[in-house]
Amino acid sequence: MTLLERLKQIAIALDQLLNALLNLLGIDSYADETLSSHAYRMWRSGKPTGFLRNVIDFLFFWQQEHCYQSYLSEKYRRQLPPEFRTA
Repeated sequence: MTLLERLKQIAIALDQLLNALLNLLGIDSYADETLSSHAYRMWRSGKPTGFLRNVIDFLFFWQQEHCYQSYLSEKYRRQLPPEFRTA
């Protein structure tokens, strides 16, 4: 694994931690989900925090539909090591 890949793993872990901390604010979230995926789910459900999808997508302007793609990554377990992806 390259240094860049390792740094990406750390960034994802911090992202998931921030998402899990939303529970302290009374916002239902999952510990193993990124903020981007969570924002997409909230937007799709019509929740007030769904507006964050647009903010995050704007910040990741070089990635088309960043939050939606993050949601699909979670749904299809793409973030997991290959041996964990098959159920």
